[in-house]
Amino acid sequence: MPPTSFPARTAFIERNTKETKIQVLLSLDGGALDLLPSTTHFPSTPSSSTSSLAHAASPLSIPHIPEQTEETHASQTSPSQQIWIWTGIGFLDHMLHALAKHAGWSLRLRSRGDLAIDDHHTTEDTLLALGSAFSAALGARTGLARFGTAHAPLDEALARAVVDLSNRPFFVGVFGFQNEKIGALSTQMVHHGLQSWSQAAGVTLHVDVLRGENDHHRAESAFKALAVAVREACRRVEGREGEVVSTKGVL
Repeated sequence: MPPTSFPARTAFIERNTKETKIQVLLSLDGGALDLLPSTTHFPSTPSSSTSSLAHAASPLSIPHIPEQTEETHASQTSPSQQIWIWTGIGFLDHMLHALAKHAGWSLRLRSRGDLAIDDHHTTEDTLLALGSAFSAALGARTGLARFGTAHAPLDEALARAVVDLSNRPFFVGVFGFQNEKIGALSTQMVHHGLQSWSQAAGVTLHVDVLRGENDHHRAESAFKALAVAVREACRRVEGREGEVVSTKGVL
């Protein structure tokens, strides 16, 4: 008997606010992705006049955003995944790269935000957009494992993540950071960013960093644990096709 053919779980999301402009293209099962489309906010070849108009009309920072064909600190291509991420916040890029890689996703994401103010809106809206893309790509929550749990170490740090694709957003996170920032990312935005993601994704999420001395390691182990737990929760279960995994009969 040939293997069951499943529809692609992909989604494209644009989130545009006064503070941020974001594009997300996500495939939960990896594979090849098209390039993100050019728009007025993300022109293919930004001109000096475009930048000047944007400065005059918006508080958004206008740093150079690389072309999607350029290799960056948060890009990676393998036979099974394509990842390209640019938010303007290096450590956030690093965390999203780890999340996509270990969840098995292919992901293209770029953000233009008001980083001249701080990192809050860019982090929050990026994770909201990614959560919305996750929910849209997941589609009907049937035939899935639904629950996922994982531990992930990074040297001395160890984190645990537990995920329920409940469609009832709830987030609890305990990170124990010692410093206010990791690179250009405020440590409080790790908590708020994941809270934003769980809200838009429609998941119940618990993340606990159980130990660790280095804040970078604590954060990265948390995102890796989340990635592995999400991958497990999204796993299609043979023989449960079309079934809602709930005593209520609905998620």
